Amino acid sequence: MGDSGVATVLRVNPLASLPDTPAQRRTALRSILLEKGVSKLDAPVELSSGAMSSYFVDGKRALCDGADLALACTCMLDLMAERGITADAVGGLTLGADQFSHGVAIVGGLEWFVVRKQPKGRGTDKFIEGADVNRKRVLLVDDVISTGASSLVADERIRAEGGESVLATTLVARSDEPAERFAAAGIPFAPLFTYVDLGLPAVGTE
Repeated sequence: MGDSGVATVLRVNPLASLPDTPAQRRTALRSILLEKGVSKLDAPVELSSGAMSSYFVDGKRALCDGADLALACTCMLDLMAERGITADAVGGLTLGADQFSHGVAIVGGLEWFVVRKQPKGRGTDKFIEGADVNRKRVLLVDDVISTGASSLVADERIRAEGGESVLATTLVARSDEPAERFAAAGIPFAPLFTYVDLGLPAVGTE
């Protein structure tokens, strides 16, 4: 590919077309999520939490376009700014956190990491890959959660390495349980959207 081809590939900057205000950005993101990520199923399916639901929220499918992911990551940074919270690094449990770990790091100029569910059993055999979280203020991220259990597992491993989760956020919280569990753990929690925002029943109430 010649220089002109490279220029064509790099021509689009997804950050250049974002809505101007945090409120406008969240409204745009909600529309994307409802259009591309929320499905009503013919029969209930089991979620990762073990609960059953006739609704499925696919955050990865909803944000597979780079511009949409950039929007969501900017909205997560908006949440931090609104609360006066700063962070050094961003991450969470793979696979739900991966796109936000990378995207928020790029958009916000942070370090990124991901937390393995199990160490890989070779090499350095670490739970945390990417940034060293020791003495780091961490934005804890995930995509769609029903209980918050995955993020709390990630937080345990972050604390074990000397880091501190200063804010937990997620694309969607599908019940009230995550807020209760993060409060019990002493971690501020601010989801981009709740089940109420999307007009869905709470998981466990269908």
